[in-house]
Amino acid sequence: MPRKVKSPDPHAERESIKYVRPIASREYILEVVARQKGPVEFDELVGLLDLSDPVDIESLSRRLNAMRRDGQLLQNRRSAYLPVDQNDLIRGRVMGHPDGFGFLIPDEGGGDLFLSPREMRALLHGDRAVVRLVGLDRRGRKEGAVVEVLERGNTRVVGRFFQERGIGRVVADNKRIHQDILIPQEYQAEVVEGQIVIAEIIEQPARRNGPIGRIVEVLGDHMAPGMEIDIALYAHGLPNIWPNEVVAEAAALDSEVSEADKQDRTDLRDIPLVTIDGEDARDFDDAVYCEPVANGWRLLVAIADVSAYVRPGSALDQEAQLRGTSVYFPERVIPMLPEVLSNGLCSLNPGVDRLSLVCEMHISTAGRITKPRFFDAVIRSAARLTYTEVALMVADGNHTLRNKYANIVSRLDDLYALYKAMRKQRVKRGAIDFDTVETRILFGADRKIEKIVPTERNDAHKLIEECMIAANVCAARMLDKYKIPALYRVHEGVKSDKLEDLKAFLAELGLGLGGGDTPTPADYLKLIDQIEGRADRHLIQTVLLRSLSQAVYTPDNNGHFGLAHELYAHFTSPIRRYPDLLVHRAIRHVLHRRKANTFHYSHNDMVSLGQHCSMTERRADEATRDAVDWLKCEYMLDKVGEQFAGVVSSVTAFGLFVELNEIYVEGLVHVTSLHNDYYRFDPAGHRLYGERSGAVYRLGDPIDVLVARVDLDERKIDFALASAGKQMGTKKAGHKTKFLGNKKSAAKKRSADKKSHTSKKRLRKKGR
Repeated sequence: MPRKVKSPDPHAERESIKYVRPIASREYILEVVARQKGPVEFDELVGLLDLSDPVDIESLSRRLNAMRRDGQLLQNRRSAYLPVDQNDLIRGRVMGHPDGFGFLIPDEGGGDLFLSPREMRALLHGDRAVVRLVGLDRRGRKEGAVVEVLERGNTRVVGRFFQERGIGRVVADNKRIHQDILIPQEYQAEVVEGQIVIAEIIEQPARRNGPIGRIVEVLGDHMAPGMEIDIALYAHGLPNIWPNEVVAEAAALDSEVSEADKQDRTDLRDIPLVTIDGEDARDFDDAVYCEPVANGWRLLVAIADVSAYVRPGSALDQEAQLRGTSVYFPERVIPMLPEVLSNGLCSLNPGVDRLSLVCEMHISTAGRITKPRFFDAVIRSAARLTYTEVALMVADGNHTLRNKYANIVSRLDDLYALYKAMRKQRVKRGAIDFDTVETRILFGADRKIEKIVPTERNDAHKLIEECMIAANVCAARMLDKYKIPALYRVHEGVKSDKLEDLKAFLAELGLGLGGGDTPTPADYLKLIDQIEGRADRHLIQTVLLRSLSQAVYTPDNNGHFGLAHELYAHFTSPIRRYPDLLVHRAIRHVLHRRKANTFHYSHNDMVSLGQHCSMTERRADEATRDAVDWLKCEYMLDKVGEQFAGVVSSVTAFGLFVELNEIYVEGLVHVTSLHNDYYRFDPAGHRLYGERSGAVYRLGDPIDVLVARVDLDERKIDFALASAGKQMGTKKAGHKTKFLGNKKSAAKKRSADKKSHTSKKRLRKKGR
């Protein structure tokens, strides 16, 4: 009979607040299991925790199952539990590759593990698994072997239905799901060859068997208007239907703020706060106000108080957590919160009372933040302004608009003066500014693209960005000061494996990046200033941008490299980002003078939430990119054979990606279509180099192409060189270009290049 554990659970108080009938915390269970000499059976753990009530024992069973799903515990063949040892067992999310292999993205960070096609037989993209490190593959990558599948990432798959000799299969639209879903005849429903369908997986893949499914919904023909969004929703598993419990909770909310909810809040309704957003914005979650004070300005950033309505554990909260973020498709939004909240009760619409969490700051003439404080308030927005209107008023001095908004224009002038001071401070601390072009799709009849236009970023955009960054910094500092478990927005900058290639590339151009092995944001900024005016500035800036890691959500603060801030959190958009809502809850916990160890969430909770929110952000990016790529392919269908001018936007071993000028559509010139030579790939130099001719195709080069083929299903556009005689790349007379790439034999390289090219998702921009 095992002896009960004598030491108390250090998180007992937190658990008692979260649950009516609390049980041992996850941290305590892990500690108890780790103390034992070997795996712990369930009955033994019940004894160690001194549990006797059947209800408590059932609660422990559910918690152990949840810990097993999250990869905190493993269960051996005798159903005994043991903790995951990070030294040899690694848990994480599976990222599939269209060619059949995959990678495990570890939960705890660190390098990805290669999963061979054999290991991927039992897995699909999006699954969570525990793998064992087995060594290095032939390319020197860490390789893993699957120990246990923790969680299946796909219960339904969207794709096109095909049939041959009575055997049906669904080819997943998400090409990272490399296995076709077999559909037995009795599960094929009334579906026509080639239609877009949703297949429910009734048998997940195993080492010897592929996945089996049944058709549960026919979405329609793949060229139907709006189909690209429906496909993206299901292909990426985006929740888009409100559960009945969420609908009921939303329906119970009042349309206006009640008087009771306004109590115990600072009344700012007489302060002319304004919202500044895009012309097509529908939810307004931030309002600003600025006035001059001694030695600087007083800035108020009022953020919609979503936490007042969305309580932890409620149906609204669970659905918001599941969605993680609002998803913005062209002309359609999948919101994180129901419209009654996102466009109504929480939206800071003009002329109506709204609850908000306010960050008040004093900012010096040098742009430094002092005296930050947070408080609950009730506000009434004085105006709904657009970026265009504000830029015309404060930067261009438009008299018509200044007269229209005469009652608030002086405050906007103060805001603009404050922005200039903050901008100088931004440059001084070394925050990085990349000039990137974002586009907007304009539709005509039947939702057909009329044109693709660049979006202009004016001073009003930058003004609001600086105000939001300042509030986010203050939020992060408060979380750090009071040691409240919360999510920081972390951007760790350049990785060592990319730094060497970056420096080699810059050296060939006669440039250098300062900072040695640990360059700072200021080193990047100095180099960006140095290349101002150069013809290859866009090329260099693109390479610099791609050298940086992607920003993530985590409770472990490691600073924000791009913004050059040691502490940074997302606080300003709780209507559309779940991490912001968690930060609001943490701040209000402090404002109500509660202890850190009584907060609803633990550090481990935040680890899981950070991983989930980072995933939902990537999922939203990939879904919108897929929808946009579909629309661009559809736009180019009738342009096959036409010639366009473009620029090389990226270089790979299998060819050149070219972005067309003015219409911002991207396609591939495959390496096999580059005539009269064999081309080697130089990853450090971002170029293809002709062995005999010395011709070089490099990132940023101008190039004329013909549209050769458009594949809507694959979202791929193939280009060919407009003139083989003229398009021979760049070559200087008497100049031999040094090749920095791998010196494999030409025969092996040609064999590798015959493989079909994959999507360019790895090369996407890194977000803030």
